[in-house]
Amino acid sequence: MKKMGIYHATDTMRSLIKDNSQLLMVINRFGISLGFGEKSVEEICEEHSVDCKTFVAIANFISGYAENSENLSIPSLINYLKRAHTFFLDYNLPTIRRRLIDSIDYSDSTGMAQLIIKFYDEYVAEVRRHMEYEDNVVFSYVGNLLAGRLDTDYTIRSFAEKHNHIEPKLNELKNIIINYYPERGNDQLTSVLFDIVSCERDLSSHCQVEDFLFVPAVELLEKEIRTEVYTHAHSDITVPSSDNERLELLSSRETDIVKCVARGLSNKEIADYLNLSIHTVATHRRNIASKLQIHSTAGLTIYAIANKLVDLKDIKL
Repeated sequence: MKKMGIYHATDTMRSLIKDNSQLLMVINRFGISLGFGEKSVEEICEEHSVDCKTFVAIANFISGYAENSENLSIPSLINYLKRAHTFFLDYNLPTIRRRLIDSIDYSDSTGMAQLIIKFYDEYVAEVRRHMEYEDNVVFSYVGNLLAGRLDTDYTIRSFAEKHNHIEPKLNELKNIIINYYPERGNDQLTSVLFDIVSCERDLSSHCQVEDFLFVPAVELLEKEIRTEVYTHAHSDITVPSSDNERLELLSSRETDIVKCVARGLSNKEIADYLNLSIHTVATHRRNIASKLQIHSTAGLTIYAIANKLVDLKDIKL
């Protein structure tokens, strides 16, 4: 039972785990190693290049506190969800299947054992389809959004409206075994049932993170991209009259990003080149657009040339 109250970046990671052991799964899905001693959440996130705000938001959400989806790192959320998919499909569900096979009696003339495994295999196939759709369609769509490309034929709401939770059928299997499998004193089967209960809760938590953190965060991003597209479509590209003053407003990092944009680099390529996260690059680009009142790549390219930030020969025409 959670006792600490709302978690903060200044709390020690050890205290979070002590408060809610389910957060061990969260740590693993962010790629954070164990052995963190008395270090704070903020220190550990920095060491592992994890967006601290996103980590704390998920930790609080999983522990029963609603979290605002604003200012979360969408790339960090996607990495977290992808790692969860790998865990379920490549480790947890196959492990449960092996243990289930070892714990039930295949010599039973009723064929109950075969039916249980058939039910389980059909369920796992359903989970795989569910998660592969997210990996291949949903996350690819969001990746395009992060790169500034808006798909007018698809939205994250299209996904959310059809996003069925995948744990109820696992609960159904558990109840079938408990109610109808006629075997007593099977400690191994009882242990597997506990594994199924744990997996069911984990899957439920995973789907809720998608529904209440990931989807709203992507909707905010969609809104930003639509605003930028609309602004560009209804305004002429102009270079500010006081270029020198505008140039002084940009930080050195923002100037670097303008140069990269002018040279035709995508947000991901800029992130790799400057050793930043894609989310950080996107934030810088929003700040640049606000300062310069230039919202398009073409406009930034003109600005960069006019202010001698790049040579014309470096521009991809």
